[in-house]
Amino acid sequence: MLHLLKITVLVLGVVLACFTAVATAQEKQPSGYRLQPGDVLEVSVWKEPELSKELLISPDGDIAFPLVGQISTHNKSIGELRQEIIDKLSAYIPEPSVNVALLKAAGNMYYVVGKVNRPGQYAMLGPTSVLQAISMAGGMTPYADRNDILVIRQDAPTAIPFRYGDMEDGKDLAQNIELMSGDVVLVP
Repeated sequence: MLHLLKITVLVLGVVLACFTAVATAQEKQPSGYRLQPGDVLEVSVWKEPELSKELLISPDGDIAFPLVGQISTHNKSIGELRQEIIDKLSAYIPEPSVNVALLKAAGNMYYVVGKVNRPGQYAMLGPTSVLQAISMAGGMTPYADRNDILVIRQDAPTAIPFRYGDMEDGKDLAQNIELMSGDVVLVP
């Protein structure tokens, strides 16, 4: 009897660990991340294997999911999309348990070009400042013009100046703005 009790406690411990791991994985999703066309998601519904899908967000920002149809992901977080799927599935499945995971952040990108060590395209997995973007690009080359850096914003075409020298001196820290998807950091 004691042996059976130990096995039961062990099994319950494993089950609890599994539930904790799932909850922790959901909490570790990027909270500030906004879904973008090109992102790849994994949507799964507990005890409904036919509803577990890997989805690519289309260029118009929609996904198609069984039973609920087209869902717009425009300017939504992963949590907001998850809740919308739960709300729509509730008409067909009582209390659905839905998990949405970001597999690939292919749509939320920024670019660093010019005199940096690793120019290119970078995924924005969370809030990213100009200094962080330059750091991700390996920093500036010795020939970079540190005080004529521009952030080119695509939404409303504008060029926002960034003076690295001021930042080094601890001045005008407000210029270290948060980048938006599609921004280009130009280091001349």
